[in-house]
Amino acid sequence: MSFGSFDKSGTKNQTNAEINMVPLIDVMLVLLVIFLITAPLLTHSISVQLPQATAQPTQTEQKSLDLAITAEGALFLDDEAVDLAGLTAVLVPFAQQDPQPEIRIRADHNTRYELLAQVMSQAKASGLMRLGFVTLPQEPAESTNN
Repeated sequence: MSFGSFDKSGTKNQTNAEINMVPLIDVMLVLLVIFLITAPLLTHSISVQLPQATAQPTQTEQKSLDLAITAEGALFLDDEAVDLAGLTAVLVPFAQQDPQPEIRIRADHNTRYELLAQVMSQAKASGLMRLGFVTLPQEPAESTNN
């Protein structure tokens, strides 16, 4: 709000060019309250009578291939000896199955990483996408309070 001045020093009355924000804020708050009240009322729910049926879920058995690697570098696919050079050719028929089986690698803790990398590379080259490592759970360390 703008008030006049009681200064009689001969100055002319000048208009105040400032915007009064208080009425604008009041209008904004009123609109906000209206929207907050009416917004939950605008959502409509449609009642639908759903049919009831009893059905058993289908169980699909996940196939898996066990690939064991010894510390010496010998490969065994499901307990059958396989050489590293022919591993891709052995894995290609499994990659064409639907769904693809998962390869579970059980490697000795002394196996060279280079051999593991070659096995994973050949599995990918054959088209198999699912790969896992089998490990033993770590036993919790016993704490001694001496």
